[in-house]
Amino acid sequence: MAAVADPEEQLAWEARQRPRAAIVALVAALLSVAGILWSGLALRDLPRSYLLQSMGQALAPGPIGRQPSLRTREFEYYDDHALAFIGTGVVRALAFLAFAWVVTFLAITTRGRRTEMSRIVIYTALIGPVLAGVGALLGGVGTVVAVSNFLDGPHTVDAAREVANDPLLITATLLSQNLAPLLVAASLLLVSLNAMRVGLLTRFLGILGMICGALAVLSQFVFVFVGTFWLVALALVFLDRVPGGTPPAWRSGRPEPWPSQREVADARRAARARQEPAPEPAVTGGRPHSSSKKRKRKRRS
Repeated sequence: MAAVADPEEQLAWEARQRPRAAIVALVAALLSVAGILWSGLALRDLPRSYLLQSMGQALAPGPIGRQPSLRTREFEYYDDHALAFIGTGVVRALAFLAFAWVVTFLAITTRGRRTEMSRIVIYTALIGPVLAGVGALLGGVGTVVAVSNFLDGPHTVDAAREVANDPLLITATLLSQNLAPLLVAASLLLVSLNAMRVGLLTRFLGILGMICGALAVLSQFVFVFVGTFWLVALALVFLDRVPGGTPPAWRSGRPEPWPSQREVADARRAARARQEPAPEPAVTGGRPHSSSKKRKRKRRS
């Protein structure tokens, strides 16, 4: 395992950046939760169109595409709450930008102790969350723009279908649901794994970071809350406020791999062996047993 050429220089740079990284991690956690809660509150009273209404409209005479859209009230709600939807997009974008800062910092510190880790991992850690933030921002703005275009035209079923084909919304979907989650997942998996290997993260935080990477693809909702806990824990590590003590790799500037399960088991057995009392030495001298005396007498006779 290759280490950084100048650990002292690496530690000096980290000492300047760690307090900032902690603050940014806490900001990312706060904004992530605020964004999803604000979005939920904004959508709380959103009107819905129901299946029975749609079926009744389908049975009406004439082409269904020219009939009034049942989603008009829904789109009017979006238009009335345009500021909230754009605001949630801005908050989520800022959260992803802060997230990118934190993961990139962790990637740089990891590569400082494990130079065989590719630089591509650092770039991925930066680009993935940034693209996710751009997608979140475009999603909020694109929704408002597409809805406004619908309300300015005929409120027909065909016009309602075209809302999803707005260029901003298509771009936001490609970024937020396809490209960005894959990059975020890859960066979290690789950074967390390597940071755990060099001893910057405990096994718990390393595994939790990899779980966050998987959730970035599987469930964005769960990813926000698990990622928030992970970010807060990282902030405590950066500030040297971990209850069990900061991992030693942050102090040495060199790889400090965690012991394997076998090494832990061997250490426990050695500790138990030191605690056990030593066996009593066998008696070599002293008075011979009576049976040995009888054997000697028989031989003499």
